[in-house]
Amino acid sequence: MKIKNIDKVAERIIEAVKNKEQIIIYGDSDLDGVASMVIVKETIDNLISLLPQKESFPKVLAFSPDRKNEGYGLNEQALEFIKSKVSKGLIITVDCGITNFKEVDKANKIGFSVVIVDHHQPIGGVPNAEIVVAPKQEGDNYPFKDLCNAGLAFKLSKEILKEKMSSSLRNNFLELAALATIFDMMPEVGENEEIIKEGLEKIESSQRPGLSAMFTLLNPMDFNSKRDMIIKINSALNSVVIENHVPKPYEFFVENDFEKAKEMAKEFFEEHQRKQVSINNLTEEIREKVENGPETSIIFEGSSAWEQEHLGSTSSRLCNYFNRPVFLYKKKGDISRGTVRVPKGMDAVKSMESCGELLEMFGGHPPAAGFTVKNENLDRFKECLKRYFEKK
Repeated sequence: MKIKNIDKVAERIIEAVKNKEQIIIYGDSDLDGVASMVIVKETIDNLISLLPQKESFPKVLAFSPDRKNEGYGLNEQALEFIKSKVSKGLIITVDCGITNFKEVDKANKIGFSVVIVDHHQPIGGVPNAEIVVAPKQEGDNYPFKDLCNAGLAFKLSKEILKEKMSSSLRNNFLELAALATIFDMMPEVGENEEIIKEGLEKIESSQRPGLSAMFTLLNPMDFNSKRDMIIKINSALNSVVIENHVPKPYEFFVENDFEKAKEMAKEFFEEHQRKQVSINNLTEEIREKVENGPETSIIFEGSSAWEQEHLGSTSSRLCNYFNRPVFLYKKKGDISRGTVRVPKGMDAVKSMESCGELLEMFGGHPPAAGFTVKNENLDRFKECLKRYFEKK
């Protein structure tokens, strides 16, 4: 049994390569999104390498949303940026897109075809894309629903390349899928367990210069296990540094020069250390505020002074400490963009779905999600969430 429409997307991508269409890969800027972008990009590169006149094929482009200014997913600013680069083409969304109804309609209107490859939960149907691959969409009977998006991209790659996928390329993609599965906190059972086991088996001797460089900079004696080293690498690579809609980790993964990759790896580790100090301070600031305030069913805090990229880790720490749902947001102009973490057994997406009329956008996974809300609706959103969780 195959994931619904995965063969159709594979055929569509093969057709696009044969017809030399402009291809744009658009993915979330976190590690799972970036890993998905790399897998799809390098899969397409392998197809292009088989063309008789490969030099004439338009360069495959890869972009992400600017989280600081645009939030998550496909958005109008990003579409305008893409339109400024190319007039038409095939947009492949990875790790996003499944809740972007208006944006997909706009992409269609301005001359692009869109296919969605997204492991997130659809909300209220699926967008009007050419093809949608989403294991959790209605009518998909594939039994395993908990792949991270890089795992989904890996299955798509196998569907595209089939016997043309070399063992080295397969191992290379499995390494990325394993990192992303751990990073995205997917259940480590079934196919995910297999991906992690195979992907981490020889990762320390990875043929990808970036990963090889990272392991040369780490001393195994400083860690209790290889798994601890992976967590350190994942944390360092969860960078939101984006230039011209291209995440720095994406450039790192596709870098072929080992020495350049090593310099980039050093920068990631150094930036991670600086970031941890800021996250520690923010966590302590909010913890004191919560402990000195009235006890409620949720933690709901925000500020225009906070950095968006610090909210995910801070939310996780506070959720673990207080064992309560945590909604943190950064105010900007007329809207706020937030991050959600909830204790095991709760569902962040369903909680926001119950307040969906107040939100501009939301989505994610049961334990971790995000939202965009107009500032005028913040208080109503908070009260709606409190009512939802007080019933649980």
